[in-house]
Amino acid sequence: MKNRPVIPYSEEFYPPVPTKGTMFWRKFVPWQLLRFLVLNIKILRIVVGGHS
Repeated sequence: MKNRPVIPYSEEFYPPVPTKGTMFWRKFVPWQLLRFLVLNIKILRIVVGGHS
């Protein structure tokens, strides 16, 4: 395998930038509330199941 030269500050060293769609869903409050409720229901099922 051939070694590639390391180019400082090249694009491959930066994290990927989220798309507009991703940013929309991250900021969309109704979606966040729904995900919050789903997560809480999952946690409740685990906790209640462990106490029976």
